[in-house]
Amino acid sequence: MNVALVCYYFRSKDQLFQLIFQSVMEEFMHSLIQVFQEEMPLKEKMRILIEKRYEFVEKNPEFPNFIHNELKRNASFTQHNKNLFDKIASTGIFEEALTAQGKGEMRQIDMFHVTMLIMSNCDFPFIAKNFHMTMQEMTEEDVSRKLTEHRHVVTEMLMNYLFPN
Repeated sequence: MNVALVCYYFRSKDQLFQLIFQSVMEEFMHSLIQVFQEEMPLKEKMRILIEKRYEFVEKNPEFPNFIHNELKRNASFTQHNKNLFDKIASTGIFEEALTAQGKGEMRQIDMFHVTMLIMSNCDFPFIAKNFHMTMQEMTEEDVSRKLTEHRHVVTEMLMNYLFPN
């Protein structure tokens, strides 16, 4: 495909961006929705969520920077894509977490903080990849190995924090 065809089919960079973003996010969100609708303990759902988020960012390492830049550039970005996040909410996962908190199965914590903990711990290592390569004089292979190790550290850390019993 050449530039002329891209310009013909996508009248603006924003249209192309939205199409790519929607495609990538829908695939990721669909995988989460499937997990959240399964009959399994919340603790297992959360473990899978953390693993899937990390897997997603591993497969799409530029995605966190891409989103960060878009959020800074386009204030209406979140509003235009709210329907993707509404699909997650419609699974009842947030209510399930509140019920687990009420029963003492899960730490009492606002879901805002849970979301931030998962996003920051899964996304930031990829945002900071070049920093670590430079500051710690690591090769691409070294960083990839460390990121794989970090995936397990993050999963265990978050699970131990969210489900202390």
